[in-house]
Amino acid sequence: MSTAILTGPPVPGSSLEGDLRSLGFDVRSAADAAETAKLLDAAPAGDRVALVDPRFIGHVHALRLGLTDPRFPAAAVPGALTAQPEARAALGRALRTAPLTAPDEVAAALDADGCAVQRPELGSLVAVVPADQASRTEAERSVAAVDEEAVRLRTAVKSRDGFFTTYCISPYSRYLARWCARRGLTPNQVTTASLLTALVAAGCAATGTRGGYIAAGVLLLFSFVLDCTDGQLARYSLQYSTMGAWLDATFDRAKEYAYYAGLALGAIRGGDDVWALALGAMVLQTCRHVVDFSFNEANHDATGNTSPTAALSGKLDSVGWTVWVRRMIVLPIGERWAMIAVLTAVTTPRIVFYALLIGCAFAACYTTAGRVLRSLTRRATRTDRAAQALADLADSGPLARFVARGGSSVSISWLPPVMALIGTASLLTMLLTQPFGSRQTVIAAGVYAAFAGCAVAVPLKGALDWLIPPLFRIGEYCAVLILAVKADVAGALPAAFGLVAAVAYHHYDTVYRIKGGTGAPPNWLVRTLGGHEGRTLLVAVLAALSATIDFPLALTVMAVAVALVAGAESIRFWVSSGAPAVHDEGETA
Repeated sequence: MSTAILTGPPVPGSSLEGDLRSLGFDVRSAADAAETAKLLDAAPAGDRVALVDPRFIGHVHALRLGLTDPRFPAAAVPGALTAQPEARAALGRALRTAPLTAPDEVAAALDADGCAVQRPELGSLVAVVPADQASRTEAERSVAAVDEEAVRLRTAVKSRDGFFTTYCISPYSRYLARWCARRGLTPNQVTTASLLTALVAAGCAATGTRGGYIAAGVLLLFSFVLDCTDGQLARYSLQYSTMGAWLDATFDRAKEYAYYAGLALGAIRGGDDVWALALGAMVLQTCRHVVDFSFNEANHDATGNTSPTAALSGKLDSVGWTVWVRRMIVLPIGERWAMIAVLTAVTTPRIVFYALLIGCAFAACYTTAGRVLRSLTRRATRTDRAAQALADLADSGPLARFVARGGSSVSISWLPPVMALIGTASLLTMLLTQPFGSRQTVIAAGVYAAFAGCAVAVPLKGALDWLIPPLFRIGEYCAVLILAVKADVAGALPAAFGLVAAVAYHHYDTVYRIKGGTGAPPNWLVRTLGGHEGRTLLVAVLAALSATIDFPLALTVMAVAVALVAGAESIRFWVSSGAPAVHDEGETA
């Protein structure tokens, strides 16, 4: 429910009350500050409450941006202020402390009280409180001079996106978003439609026929159109939600990885086993995302956050064509899905995966090298929050935490990432050089767990500590890939694909909880899942016991267990009232 209180008598001939009602507000009028406070107290505790100056002149969408966005406890535009239930107490204090009536004054009082007030960018939209009739007439002319709907459509599209999305999808998907909004469709429904379309595309690819591959490519592109539309619909109508955050954060990966599995199944029908390539593509793509997330979390609130490399990047941003080239060479989701769709239709799954692996490997090297250079030349002080985020992203289980508790208290800035690198490199080297299931591989997994614990024994505030979570992902995922390949038994690679997919879901869930400001998953979940080092050791032990157990079946059971435990907790969290009301803007990768 929403209640709007006009902080004075309505202006004759004004459409303000109708505009507020069109936005879902129940409108009340107050004569002075005392009556405003009385109406505020009378509004149900669970209501959003808005204070609006009755002289307000502006676009309806300016009011929509300022008063209906569910992501912020308090928000304001000139002449209007809103407070959600969590900010109602601060609003009441502001009204009782001083006889304030102007919403702008109340917003300033809320800021002074420590209740942050969000002020959205209005651009060319008008939101003013004219002081006299001449100013009012001029404001009305300004409102009439701006096409509100054109602004609303334009701002529904992300300001920063890939070349393919910007020029090949968004020019028409924004109109599809408006079509959906006018028919009462929600972003969550469009997101679900995108997932279902991608799953059908994966099923077409699994047929292994040329007709199936062509249909798969077309459907994959249409799924991406819907994927763009859901975010544009959310921005167009401000339909942000907790469920939307969860769906948008996870379905992109589910769609892409399901499609990889469909291509692998289709290739099998044609006599070509590409499961190792499919798993390799999933590992590479997931590790790329971890690099992005880890680097951003380590630096987003750092102080003194400058470097010559960043300055050069800023200069290049002023040269338009370099911006598009740099966005395209990292193979963002639009370019990547377009490439996959076209190659699926005209080539074979093996060629699709070769192109995907080469393109993603180049993009990973390019972005990681640039970030390493920035980190080495940057004079930044990282916060406790950033250090905690990196520790949470590391996903350390009981074994690593036990080692960390007994680790050295000496903090050398370069030591933690070096320890992680040594542990990961020694593990993968041993797995590659030793026979499948040998005792040495189990020992190597144990050594990896020990190095993993040493790497997180101190707060992760070093210049390159953001590399630790990606190194751990490489260690765990590649260990599963290598052991599945070397097992050389039917079903091992598909089972390994399922296991990595389940674990990756847990890691993506961790990322988006941190991005939403609610912290990492509960400790019991990380302990139950064993942490990255515990799962790696368990897979090595299962490989060593392969003479007495069915290794593919063991991996499958492990995958199902991880998926059930992590999935159940994830669903519980994202549909709970305590989850953040956000809509993820999406990752370019």
